[in-house]
Amino acid sequence: MQLRKTSARFLRNSVGVVMFVGGALGSGLALAQSQEVPRNVVQLSATGSVEVDQDWLQMRLAATRDGNDAASVQKQLQQAVDAAMRSLRPQVQGQNLQVSSGSFGVYPRHGNDGKIKGWQGRAEVLLEGKDFARITQAAAQIEGMTVAGMDFGLSKEGRARVQEQAQAQAIDSFKARATQLARQFGFSGYSLREVSVNSQDAYPAPRMVRMNAMPMAAKAEAADGMAVEAGKAQVVVNVAGSVQLQ
Repeated sequence: MQLRKTSARFLRNSVGVVMFVGGALGSGLALAQSQEVPRNVVQLSATGSVEVDQDWLQMRLAATRDGNDAASVQKQLQQAVDAAMRSLRPQVQGQNLQVSSGSFGVYPRHGNDGKIKGWQGRAEVLLEGKDFARITQAAAQIEGMTVAGMDFGLSKEGRARVQEQAQAQAIDSFKARATQLARQFGFSGYSLREVSVNSQDAYPAPRMVRMNAMPMAAKAEAADGMAVEAGKAQVVVNVAGSVQLQ
């Protein structure tokens, strides 16, 4: 009687082991199938680009001061910035002219012996916008600051508009190339698997003008007839991904 109970218990345990092993084998088979390398997949990329006139100017005015006391130098710089901002704020006009304070710093000046001999500082005021003539004329009116440099680029609206055009070109080119590849490989079409879209601005020629410590009298004359003609900007959109040939 005892022998029968033992045999029955062993049989139940054996069946349980077989069922467990069978389940593990089934899971392993499903995992292997899910990791099967897809066939007839092609990687490709395409590019769209649109060239447009730069419509944004940023001009930097700078003031430099030297002194024996850091606090005094800082105060002089702040006064120069405050005076410039008071003069410029009434001239602000939406996207045509915007003003803001820029970098501001005071640093020790060391002698040959390594000891601090004084302090020097530099502060900037930024003028930017679409109206180049308004910006240069406003800059010419600021006393106590010199034109430190100019940069040209694209406004947010201009970049968005051109980027949309370049993106449409890139996508159309991607689709045309995928269709062509499918036919060349003997397939009737394709389905999109994955895709990434990236954009960037490219400038064929540098359009940055540097003017260090321009005298105020000369600056006023130059601002009225300053050559601020912008160059070209090229917005490039890249589309890359993979397709399943069908």
